[in-house]
Amino acid sequence: MSSLSKNTLRIHPDDFLNPTDLRQTFDHPERPFEVDIGCGKGRFILARSEKFPETNFLGIDRMLNRIKKIDKKARRFGRENIRLFRVDGYYATTYLLPAGSVDAYYVFYPDPWPKGKHHHNRLFNEPFMNAIARTLKPGGKIHAASDHLPYFDEIYGLLKSDSRFEETETFIPTEDEVTDFELIFSHKVPGRCSFTCSL
Repeated sequence: MSSLSKNTLRIHPDDFLNPTDLRQTFDHPERPFEVDIGCGKGRFILARSEKFPETNFLGIDRMLNRIKKIDKKARRFGRENIRLFRVDGYYATTYLLPAGSVDAYYVFYPDPWPKGKHHHNRLFNEPFMNAIARTLKPGGKIHAASDHLPYFDEIYGLLKSDSRFEETETFIPTEDEVTDFELIFSHKVPGRCSFTCSL
């Protein structure tokens, strides 16, 4: 089981070792369930949740201060379709999210770990691909973006070569959905791609 912190939208699972259906923390758990991995300061998830009130959004980030700030804004805006989870994105997808539970993933600007000796820290790798394929519903989508083009090429290559995924129309955020990170580095042209899980 999972519960919400008192007077917040933050999730606290009772069990961090086994899958937990985080959809049950929403008022309407039957609605589509979309996950923003590395939700940062929350610009995307706050804008998206306003446009799609019939969709449940889970924001995941490792930074407590970021989660707290989004929580405060989401409650002020009355966004009951947002939940927030302070956890590593890889851990959440690999161990905590149930199989076939996610309608869409948004993974925008994951840390590129540009130095070669740090590449093993990158989020996108074969185990992460397995976790995404396991947790997406059939026909579910993953949308990715990175302004570090060598890393984007790696992300795109992993998805393109995986028979469990089919390339689909690229998701382009609207102006109000553009992340804070992208606004800061707006002089860089990001690589973007979207794929559908064909399982």
